[in-house]
Amino acid sequence: MTGQFAPLDWIVVAAYVAALVVGGYAFSRRRTADAEEYFLAGHTVPAWLAAVSVLSATQSAATFLGGPDYGYRSDYTYLGGVLSSVFAALFVAKVLIPRFYAARVTTVYELLGQRFDARAKRAAGGMFLVGRVLAGGARVYLAAIAIAMVMLSSVSAASIMLAAAAVMVAAFLFTFVGGLRSVLWNDLIQFVIYVGSAIAVFVFLWTSIPASTPQIVDALAAEHKLLLFDPSTDLAKPFTILSIFTGLFLLNVANAGLDQDTTQRLLASPDAKTGARGLMMSAIASIPIIAMFITIGLLLHIFYNRPDLMGSANVAATRFSGEKVTVFVHYILTQIPPGLRGLVTIGVTAAAVATTNSALNAMSSVLITDFYRPWRERTAGKPERHYVHAGRWGMGIVGLAMFGAAVLSFYWQRYTDTPLLEFALSVMSFAYAGLLGVYAVAVFTTRGTTGSVIAALVGGFVTVLLLQPWMGLELTTLAFPYQLCVGTLVATVIAAIPKSRLS
Repeated sequence: MTGQFAPLDWIVVAAYVAALVVGGYAFSRRRTADAEEYFLAGHTVPAWLAAVSVLSATQSAATFLGGPDYGYRSDYTYLGGVLSSVFAALFVAKVLIPRFYAARVTTVYELLGQRFDARAKRAAGGMFLVGRVLAGGARVYLAAIAIAMVMLSSVSAASIMLAAAAVMVAAFLFTFVGGLRSVLWNDLIQFVIYVGSAIAVFVFLWTSIPASTPQIVDALAAEHKLLLFDPSTDLAKPFTILSIFTGLFLLNVANAGLDQDTTQRLLASPDAKTGARGLMMSAIASIPIIAMFITIGLLLHIFYNRPDLMGSANVAATRFSGEKVTVFVHYILTQIPPGLRGLVTIGVTAAAVATTNSALNAMSSVLITDFYRPWRERTAGKPERHYVHAGRWGMGIVGLAMFGAAVLSFYWQRYTDTPLLEFALSVMSFAYAGLLGVYAVAVFTTRGTTGSVIAALVGGFVTVLLLQPWMGLELTTLAFPYQLCVGTLVATVIAAIPKSRLS
C-alpha cells in the first residue's frame, strides 16, 4: 500500500472543507453586537458544550500523534499522569472559577488588575500571550508533520510551513466572524471528527493483528508496557506517581485555571457552578480518549516489532522510504486504506483547527480586553462594535505570531529530539511557572506588589529557560514537570518578597 492520496481520500477532505465553509457561512449571518458576545458568547454556554470545547482545545494534535508515539515507545504511564488533571480540575472548580465569576472578569488576568493594578494585569496577559504563542505554535507544528507527510509526502521545512499555513488559514477563517460562539460549535464538530477517526483507526489496527487479544495482552505485559503508575523517584522521568502530585498537578492547574485559552470557555457559562461542572466533565472524559490513543501506540508496537505475532501480515510493514518522524504517521502512510486515510488526515487537521481557533480567540480577547481597550478608552470612547472589529484584527496579529512559533518548533524539536508529546507539554511550562507563582501569592496571601508580580513572571520564565537541556547546566536532567516546580517556586518567592501596600 502506498502513501499517496487516492481520489477517495480527496473526496473525504473536500467534504470536510465544505463543512468548514458551510459552518463559517452560518455564523457569518449572525451579527455579533458587542465584545462580551464575541469573547464570552453572551454567557450562554451549557456545561456539556463547555466540556466538549475544553476537550477539543486540550486534546490537540499533540494527543493525536503524541499519544500513539508515547505508547509505541513506552507504556501507559502518561495515562496514569492524566489523574493529575482530575485533581487539578477539582482545585480550579472549587478555588479559582468562583473567584473569576465573583469578579465578573472577561479574562482571568483582570483578577490581578483588581488585586494590584492594570500593569500587573497587562504583565500577566503578556506572559500568557508569549506562552500561548509558543504552545500553540508547537501544536500547529505537530499537526503540520502529519498533514505534510500524508498529503505532500515530505517533512521538509517548506512542506511543514505550507501545512502549518493551511491550518492557520482554516482556523482563522472559521473564527474570524462569529467569535467564541463559532469556536464552541466548531469545537463540537471537530471533536466528533477527531474522536471518530481515532476509533476507526483503532478498530482497523486491532483487527489487522492476527494474534488473539490474550496473546496481545500477554506480549505487552511481558515487555512491561502495561505499566500505569510508575513508582520511580527518578526526576528525569516526566510521568511518575511523584510527578502526578507535583509538576503535572501544577501544569493542569495552570492549563485549566490560568490559561485564557481554557478558562474563556468556562467563563462563558451562565454561572460559576455551570463552568465548574463543564471543567470536571472534560477532565473525566479525557481519560478514555487518551487511553485509546496510547493503546493505538501499544498495538503499533505489536504490529511493527512482533513478527512472531503478526506472521505474514508483517511483510513490508517496516518498509518506508520517507522520513519516519512518528510511528503513527508511518502507519497512516503505509497501511491505512483509501478513504480511511483521508478521514484520519482530517482527524489530525480537526484537532489542529480546533486548538488553533480557540487559541486565536483567547489571545485576541486578552490583547483587546487587557491592552487595547484600556488604552483606547483613555484617549477616546468607541462603540462596542469597534472592539469586535479590533478583536478580528487581533486574531490576525496573533495568528502570524503562532505561525512563526510553528516554524520555530520545527527546528527546536529536531534539535532537541524530544518525543512529540513531551515537547508539546514542556513548551507550556515557560509561561505557566510565573503565572502559578503570581496567582499563588495573589489568591492565598496579602503580600506582593505590581513590581514583584512583573519580576516573578520574568523570573519563572527565565528559570525554566535555564533548566532546558541545551543550556548545559547541571540541573538540565530534570523532566519538564520538575522544571515547572522549580520555576513556580522561584516565581512564588519573588512575588511574595514585598508586603502589599494595602496590607
